[in-house]
Amino acid sequence: MRRIHKKVILLGQIKIKQKIMYNRAKKLGRTHSSVIACSQELDLLLNKYQDIQSSDKHFNNYSHVS
Repeated sequence: MRRIHKKVILLGQIKIKQKIMYNRAKKLGRTHSSVIACSQELDLLLNKYQDIQSSDKHFNNYSHVS
């Protein structure tokens, strides 16, 4: 799968996970185990997205070198 597709999919997953976490926190409280687990899942998604962003920047820096 191309990077751009991965990024779009990840952004969608991040937005959904954020909404789920927000709704759980609102209903159960920020320290509930379900909210904490959701937050950790969100962290993983954000880390994956950041990895793609970093590798894109690294690739772009070297693609301009002749």
